[in-house]
Amino acid sequence: MSQTNILLEAGTNELEIVEFYLDEEVLARDGAQEATTYKGYYGVNVAKVLEIIRLPRITALPEVSHPSVLGAFNLRNHIIPLVDLSLWLEKKRLATDSPKVIVTEFNQVTTAFLVTGLTRIHRISWESVEPPSPYVSSMSGDSITGVVRLEDRIVFLLDLEKIVADINPDLGLHLDAEVDLSSSSRFRVMVADDSTLVREMQRDLLGKAGFDVELYTNGKDAWERLEFLKSKAQAEGRAISEYLQTVVADIEMPGMDGMNLTKRIKSDDVLKKLPVILFSSLITDKLRHKGESVGADDQISKPELGQVARRAKALIKEMLGLER
Repeated sequence: MSQTNILLEAGTNELEIVEFYLDEEVLARDGAQEATTYKGYYGVNVAKVLEIIRLPRITALPEVSHPSVLGAFNLRNHIIPLVDLSLWLEKKRLATDSPKVIVTEFNQVTTAFLVTGLTRIHRISWESVEPPSPYVSSMSGDSITGVVRLEDRIVFLLDLEKIVADINPDLGLHLDAEVDLSSSSRFRVMVADDSTLVREMQRDLLGKAGFDVELYTNGKDAWERLEFLKSKAQAEGRAISEYLQTVVADIEMPGMDGMNLTKRIKSDDVLKKLPVILFSSLITDKLRHKGESVGADDQISKPELGQVARRAKALIKEMLGLER
């Protein structure tokens, strides 16, 4: 499989997921004589997948940060690290003759993941994606971002960004040392992101930069709040910018994604004045046109956390007609 074109129209609140599986060995218990096998189903957003290949020749790395990193391989003159998902999930993968490798790109980093096999691609609505329960999250090391119920099985959507950041912390969220956090003005920003870590980091950063922060775990809740603020502004005869000055949204969120949220805001005669920044691991040169098509005022790749405050201030000052 090669990702040559993403056919999904932006703003429809749909996504396509690649479903794959891991054949796992379950240790014998309760008097059983032999270990049993279990097929675990997982998924990843197609937009993060460059291609799916057979297991290539792997070269060991001199030093690895995590035992799940099996080594690296050469793919069209690019050296790509290979992560065994079973090892990272602390499961024992059954050996097979033809395992598959999912080559991904997000956060401006290319990483490959070893799995047992592929099932199919599903097109679903974000409304069909349930957030994981606290119990499921804790049992998976907070590496599951969503749950999809199919007819005969459950598919867990994996947080590959977290996996990569845990393996190599240098690739996780970071602050730009050149960003000036000092501010003489207070602005109010709405942040919608399903990651607890990202929300708390944005609350801390934006708070230091002079923002009052409203946090939401998904686009649906954020949209309901925006509708309330719109009604309040209209009832009081005031501008929406007196209640809120900007929106920062992730793209991948259960219920309503950031693309659909942005499209709704920019299609509304009152709310469209608010600057919207998409802050996501899916911001790449290949996919940037999607955010532009729904009217996003800016798009920032998720490692560049420090840029959110700087660029949000610039957009707000432009909206309010203040000196930049």
